[in-house]
Amino acid sequence: MTARLIRIGVLAIVAFALGLGLARALWPSKRAIPSTELATILPTPRSLPPLALLGQDARPLGPAFFKDHWTLVFFGFTRCADICPTTLAMLAEVSRNLSALPASERPRVLFVSVDPERDDPQRLAEYLRFFDPAFLGATGSVQAVAAAAAAFAVPYAKVALPDGSYTMDHGSGLYVVGPGGGIVAFASGVRDPGALARDYRKIVTYATQHR
Repeated sequence: MTARLIRIGVLAIVAFALGLGLARALWPSKRAIPSTELATILPTPRSLPPLALLGQDARPLGPAFFKDHWTLVFFGFTRCADICPTTLAMLAEVSRNLSALPASERPRVLFVSVDPERDDPQRLAEYLRFFDPAFLGATGSVQAVAAAAAAFAVPYAKVALPDGSYTMDHGSGLYVVGPGGGIVAFASGVRDPGALARDYRKIVTYATQHR
């Protein structure tokens, strides 16, 4: 990643952390947040605006896409050489780990492309099928993707390459969106699927008990 993008990523994480600290200070102690290995659980969900994205079937996701579902959200792009395939393979293992949960608690995985100029719905569908046929992809106009990334505080930038092409730098955060449609937890740089699966169970329990 470029130094600028790293700084942006750090600022995004700090903003999340500051919001979390303020909420903890104002929230009653009876809502004690469980300890986790990787994830940060938010005391109250961070609301999301409607996203003007297209799914891998080329249909709009719609304003109610996140409602009544648990969703793990990750931003990346299909030509990514390292972090994206590694993270998606890890999320496939997390999904298998959580397969015994009730259907209402099992998470969907949504991969949002930060490279809408090259990642059309068909390419996304073909790419995600390699990791898990159940994974969902989203893309859209440059403006729609920028708005979605801003809603999740995900930094990204186009980086020119010597051969005239380009690659994308982007944040590596994972976001847990609850059935109410808001972000309930997040984690960064996750590499341990077992730990993430254990955290996810705690996240669901906490969010369900304090709806």
